[in-house]
Amino acid sequence: MDRQQEFVLRTLDERDIRFVRLWFTDVLGYLKSVAIAPAELEGAFAEGIGFDGSSIEGFSRVYESDMVAKPDPSTFQVLPWETAEGDHYSARMLCDITMPDGTPSWADPRHVLRRALSRAAEAGFTCYVHPEIEFYLLRGLPDDGSAPVPADTGGYFDQASHDVAPHFRRRSIEALEAMGISVEFSHHEGGPGQQEIDLRYADALSMADNIMTFRYLVKEVAITQGVRASFMPKPFTEHPGSAMHTHISLFEGDQNAFHDASEPYELSKTGKAFVAGVLRHAREMSAVTNQFVNSYKRLVVGGEAPTAVCWGHANRSALVRVPMYSPGKASSRRVEVRSLDSAANPYLAYAVILGAGLKGIAEGYELPPAAEDNVWSLTEGERRAMGYQTLPQNLDGALQAFEQSDLMAEILGEHVFDFFLRNKRQEWDAYRRNVTPYELRTYLPTL
Repeated sequence: MDRQQEFVLRTLDERDIRFVRLWFTDVLGYLKSVAIAPAELEGAFAEGIGFDGSSIEGFSRVYESDMVAKPDPSTFQVLPWETAEGDHYSARMLCDITMPDGTPSWADPRHVLRRALSRAAEAGFTCYVHPEIEFYLLRGLPDDGSAPVPADTGGYFDQASHDVAPHFRRRSIEALEAMGISVEFSHHEGGPGQQEIDLRYADALSMADNIMTFRYLVKEVAITQGVRASFMPKPFTEHPGSAMHTHISLFEGDQNAFHDASEPYELSKTGKAFVAGVLRHAREMSAVTNQFVNSYKRLVVGGEAPTAVCWGHANRSALVRVPMYSPGKASSRRVEVRSLDSAANPYLAYAVILGAGLKGIAEGYELPPAAEDNVWSLTEGERRAMGYQTLPQNLDGALQAFEQSDLMAEILGEHVFDFFLRNKRQEWDAYRRNVTPYELRTYLPTL
C-alpha cells in the first residue's frame, strides 16, 4: 500500500467518515457514483469495485459488461457538509475504469484525456488549463417544458443583493476551496440569474476532475440557498448562453512554450502552431466541445458566442483569443478557446482541443492572419470572402464534420468515437422529429 492510500485510510478513521463515494464519468459527461463503507476501501484500492458496464452510457456491450472502478487516492477529499443525520461527513474519490484484467477501459473519459496528455508528454509538454464557468441560478427546474425563472434580475458585474440566494457565490467558493479547488474570480454574468466562477490554473486532468466536482458542489449549494443551478448551454431565448471559455498553455519544464517576447502578442512559434491546429480542426471537434442540440442555440451567427473560425487579440468575437492581461510575463502567455459551453464533458473536450493543438505543432501548421474586426455580425458570404469558416450551426452539421475526422477518431479511440457518434445521432433524430412549442404557436393558428 502506498502513502496516499495510507493517508486516506488514516483520515477516514480520524474524521469518523462513514461513507466514501467513488465517482466516475460516463462518455456523455454525466457523473456516476457508488458509496462504500470505509471498511471496504482497502479492498477497493487493491481490487477495485466491480459494476455492470453495459448499464452505463457508452461503457460496454452486454456480452462484455464486467468492469471495475479503481479509486484514485490522489483525488481524495472530504465533502464540505455533514450528512442528513448531521453527525458525520462523507468523502469522495475519482475512479479510473478498468477491465477485469486490469487494463484501462477505452471507454473511460479520464483515460481518453490521459492518453492525450501522454502524447503531449512525449513531445515534451505539460498542459495547463483555466476555465471560466458560467451557469444560471433559477427559482426552480420546471419539468413540463415551461420557461424557467431566473433567481435574480442582475446584470454583468452587478453587486446588488438579491431576494434569493444572496450568499450563493460565497458559499460555493467556500465549498470548493474546502475540497482543494482554488477559485480565481467570481461575479454575476450578463444574464439575469447568470453567474461565473473561474478556477485557478491546474494541469488538464486535475482540472477536468475539478470541473466535475464543481458542477456537483454548485448544484448542492444552490439547493441549500433555495434555488437551482443549471449548466444548460442556452436555457433562455432572450438571454446569453453559458460558456466555459478555457485558457490553455503548454510548458516545457518550467518554461512556457507559448511565450516569445520578440513576437507579436508575445506568442511563440509553438503557440502559433497550436492555435492553427485548433482552428483547422475546430469544426470537426465542435460535436465534443458543444455536444447537445441546445448547444447550438448559443452558437448563433450574430450572437455573443464565437461562430467564425478565426483568432485575434482583443477580439472576443473570435474563436481563439490571445489575451494580453500581463504583457511581458512569460508564465501568463496562454490562448483562450471560447467555443466550449458549460455542459461539455471536460475530459473529452480537453482531449480533442489538446490533440488538435498538438497536431498543429507536429505538422507545422501556419497561423492565418489575426481577425481584429467584429466578426459576430458578418454574414456567411462575408466570412467566406474574408477566408473564415463558420462553426457548425446545429448538432447535425457538427456530427457530419466529426464523422469524417480521422483525428477525432484517433484522439477519442474507436469505442468512444463510435458510441459518441451513434448516441448524438439518436439525439438529433429525436429532436428533429419533435414538434416544438414554437411551431405550434407560429403555424397552428394560421395553417
